[in-house]
Amino acid sequence: MRASAELVDRVFRRESGRATASLIRVLGDFDLAEDAVQEAFLVAMQVWPERGLPDNAGAWITTTARNKAIDRLRRERRGTEKLEELSALEPPPPEPDDLELEEAAVIPDDRLRLIFTCCHPALAPEARVALTLRSLGGLSTPEIARAFLVSETTMAQRLVRAKRKIKAANIPYEVPAGHELPDRLDSVLASLYLIFNEGYSATSDAALVRRELCGEAIRLAGTLARLMPDEPEALGLLALLLLQDSRREARVGAGGDLVLLEDQDRSLWDRREIETGLRVLDRGMRLGATGPYLLQAAIAGEHARASNPEDTDWRRIASLYELLLHASPSPVVELNRAVAVAMAEGPQRGLELLDEGELADELAGYQWFWSARADLLRRAGRYVEAAGDYRRAVELAKNPAERRFLEGRLEEVG
Repeated sequence: MRASAELVDRVFRRESGRATASLIRVLGDFDLAEDAVQEAFLVAMQVWPERGLPDNAGAWITTTARNKAIDRLRRERRGTEKLEELSALEPPPPEPDDLELEEAAVIPDDRLRLIFTCCHPALAPEARVALTLRSLGGLSTPEIARAFLVSETTMAQRLVRAKRKIKAANIPYEVPAGHELPDRLDSVLASLYLIFNEGYSATSDAALVRRELCGEAIRLAGTLARLMPDEPEALGLLALLLLQDSRREARVGAGGDLVLLEDQDRSLWDRREIETGLRVLDRGMRLGATGPYLLQAAIAGEHARASNPEDTDWRRIASLYELLLHASPSPVVELNRAVAVAMAEGPQRGLELLDEGELADELAGYQWFWSARADLLRRAGRYVEAAGDYRRAVELAKNPAERRFLEGRLEEVG
């Protein structure tokens, strides 16, 4: 059966991460590994549309890329020992499409080493994200540049600097052990979450949601969860992304405008993603930990379980935010807790929490603080004060869809 160019691209991108990771392990060279995999892609674009997809696409890619790397080393007459290692490189077995987390990671996987290398704390956060999308996500440099609204030249330089840093700092190609793992894992999780958030609430793009980035983040989080099936926070991140992404179709109205959670058409929510997300969340909770990603996923799970806004258990959500505040204290968590308390106990109580301490000063440049405060003032009937806070939120809004929504609310109370 013939394969379309779009199908070839999608399958190759999904399966190429393992080949790239294995070649980097053997060669110790990001560029040579990526070039070999790119050459394999060109062959796939010629062969797969005519012959159909191979039974094990990952094995085909690894074998073809390995042979391309061998040809290049022979042409350049270098790396005799690398040739022997490459020749012995075995292609991987097929990987299931669904999240069979309990059967994962029985064999060490080069992708896990590559994730920790790409997301090493010695690299700048934007470099971690770019390198992860390039090496594991299979995105081209122009695609990553477009996703983060920078020029191709800037993104190419960012990738080159990251690879040089790995070499110069002798960053090991390995999964950290023991006491190093928690800090290093935090860097990995934060990088994947940053990719998702840029797709879910695009900071400067005309569209509110950029699905390709959300999809890549979920795919990479799923890979991490497969490779670390007993790590609660890896499961928590995957559950959180699935549950948030399940609301994607309902977040934007017909005209491209933002629709708040309470106003969304819940029939548009993706029930399959919700069921998978809740299953992953339950597995993470059974491990007995309550890290920040698991707690955020539990909050998203409470929203997902409510068939309508009135059924939302806001007291439970407020208590989860209280736990999150202890696990990962931040002004934004304080803001979200105050909103949850307001939904459970009334807008006046929420306003009291927002006006306590230095929260207003800490979030003075955060549009959602002012829009949340304005909404509570609106609910309390204090329209003049609400209008002032909506104006501040509009001034801070960067995304056009969010700005239109806030301008609409300002008009309501104006």
